[in-house]
Amino acid sequence: MKRLFDIAVSAVVITMLASVFVAIAVAVLLESGLPVFYSQDRVGRGYRRFRIWKFRSMQRNNSGPGITVRGDKRITRVGKFLRATKLDELPQFWNVFVGDMSLVGPRPEVFEYVEMYRERYDRILTVRPGITDLASVRFRDEESILAAASNLSEYYAQHVLPEKLDLAEEYLRKRSLLFDISIILRTIRVLMRAP
Repeated sequence: MKRLFDIAVSAVVITMLASVFVAIAVAVLLESGLPVFYSQDRVGRGYRRFRIWKFRSMQRNNSGPGITVRGDKRITRVGKFLRATKLDELPQFWNVFVGDMSLVGPRPEVFEYVEMYRERYDRILTVRPGITDLASVRFRDEESILAAASNLSEYYAQHVLPEKLDLAEEYLRKRSLLFDISIILRTIRVLMRAP
């Protein structure tokens, strides 16, 4: 039932927002050229690796930490808007449609962080990762939270990620289609508020 829900909703979103996808792609292209999309390896259900897709929100060929904070100078003007509204994540509906992800589920992480908490991920990765989850609501403005950290990677790994894993485990205990719908509605409410 959950997979059918994922396919139906992602197909509707991709179809209905096709013009929005094109407009965002053109905006990214005009400001900073190709590529329009950004992809990265993430770890999915059963530790299967997949490519997660986003609209590119940073300068091309940028260097620096993999974690970004509010005010990061690598983020383009269009990228700031896309990140604030989460429109940069719209291409992940394709990840949902093809089965890499679900609409709701623990957010997928990079291999480095999964390995740090392998025992906890053994349980968490029994389900597909999602576009949104309880942690997406709790850490709506994660870039601002991380901005105060002196060591981004260390702070994320030792303070933010463990709390996200707690929320992922809570999701596993409560998961149902109705709970998924409630998380989707909570996510929409959070997105409608200014960051």
